[in-house]
Amino acid sequence: MAFNLVDSVNNLFSNDLISKAASAFGENEGGIQKALSGAVPSVLAGFLNKAESGDGAQSLLDLAKQAGSSGLLSHPGGLLEGSGGTFSGLLSMAGNLFGNKSGTISSLISGFSGIKQSSASSLLNMVAPAALGSLGKYASDNNLGASGIASFLASQKDNILSAIPSGLNLAGALGLSSLSAMASKPGAALTGVGESSAHVVHPAQITAKKSNWLLPLILAVLAFALLLYLFKSCGSDTIQIPAADTVASQPAETHPAAMEPVRESIKVKLPDNTEIDAYKGGIEDMLVTYLLSNDAISKDKWFDFDDLNFETGSSTVTAASSKQVDNIAAILKAFPSVKIKIGGYTDNTGDSTANVKLSQARADAVLEKLKASGTDVKQLAGAEGYGPTHFVAPNDTEENKIKNRRISINVREK
Repeated sequence: MAFNLVDSVNNLFSNDLISKAASAFGENEGGIQKALSGAVPSVLAGFLNKAESGDGAQSLLDLAKQAGSSGLLSHPGGLLEGSGGTFSGLLSMAGNLFGNKSGTISSLISGFSGIKQSSASSLLNMVAPAALGSLGKYASDNNLGASGIASFLASQKDNILSAIPSGLNLAGALGLSSLSAMASKPGAALTGVGESSAHVVHPAQITAKKSNWLLPLILAVLAFALLLYLFKSCGSDTIQIPAADTVASQPAETHPAAMEPVRESIKVKLPDNTEIDAYKGGIEDMLVTYLLSNDAISKDKWFDFDDLNFETGSSTVTAASSKQVDNIAAILKAFPSVKIKIGGYTDNTGDSTANVKLSQARADAVLEKLKASGTDVKQLAGAEGYGPTHFVAPNDTEENKIKNRRISINVREK
């Protein structure tokens, strides 16, 4: 069976160790378990992020070897001993991994799991060396160098990102626009590593490539002009044009606008045989797929409206947005046993209290729209405005702020 880094780290935290950690931190076991579900993939995502930067892969390998040779894999409970314990020197590894983002990550895990931030910080300080130890052992067993570590982490990327709970805004905490942005980073780390590694083209390389074909092309044009002159000088009426396949064709330049994704319109068929118009990967598509699956109910799994807008600064749903609300109403009608909750969110601009009120008003507005569309009130578990929290993107650009101003759906019963 292929090695899975996520499972390897999770297996280090036995029920007994979770119980001891809960007792040591003054938390309940459920909170620690939930915090671990966020802390483990967060740390491993930190590996992906670090491996992309400069000599990050080598730095990561050094830390992994240090942790792997410390003996903590055979006694992970020793990480609970604190500053005076056997592994006290390893408890700062989270700081080495996340730098000044450690506090943000701890706060994120705290909010996600409901445990104190100090407990989340202590847990993160346990998970980081444990994960590095697991990585270090794998590296030693397979004689991996820095490039090997980068390649291995790239192979684990999907496992790591899929393990991140949907309610954990890790991308924002790491300063990335989205998880997809995080997912793209390891490719950069592999530039020039092995013949099968992904090749990342930088602007300077593009310029160089242009220069490589431009000079021969200019010379070819000059040569052709010279031939034309000579033939005319000799009184020749016929000029032999070189065959088209003798001139190397140049690839067309790709402009950013051409790379923007185009949303694909689809028909989503519902259990009652009705069909709704939606976008592939949109809320309707994802929600119906989830409702038809065997996936367990989770209060952390939210589905964002992606074609819903409000009048500026108000809770009035725009006329163009009614279609998606009607689609959700149709889905609920086709799944009569389903019950949902509406959540409203804002960015961090302006007064926090006012933002909470606005998000509540907007969530309520969508709830009322669903009722007006014929949704059975028994299927609606209410609406709540969360204001400027649970960001899905950093609030650094207007584009990202728009992503944080959203309305979401959480399935409470299937």
